[in-house]
Amino acid sequence: MTWEEAKTDAQAIEMEIASLIPAEAVVGIVQKPEGTLLSCDETQHNWNGSTTVTLTPSSNAERIVKDLETRLEDDDRFESRNWIDPTGAYNVQLMSPSTAASFIFGEDEPHKIRIASGSVCFTLPEGVYPGGTF
Repeated sequence: MTWEEAKTDAQAIEMEIASLIPAEAVVGIVQKPEGTLLSCDETQHNWNGSTTVTLTPSSNAERIVKDLETRLEDDDRFESRNWIDPTGAYNVQLMSPSTAASFIFGEDEPHKIRIASGSVCFTLPEGVYPGGTF
């Protein structure tokens, strides 16, 4: 898999998760066009990016995150876990049981759900520097 394919797949799943949020609760969706590479091991990297969903002021972000968790719990592509972060926000992580792919979503700011992604691992072509944006 190339880094471009890994990025495309990760961004598609970010949008898949965002699309599960009820339309009446969504003000807007912004997907970052670029991300960064992180090391998986000595020879491989994964692509990391995010999508932010802005909610209506009357929406309950925690309830939406918990509903997403319930809707995705039977998805065979992922195992999941949840936790309360130091700010008190409820977060869910979806992890591929067969690859390093991972997706974390939770309230990032008031009325905003951030969906962060890490793609499957891949090997960069010879001579490609992993720093910067991809």
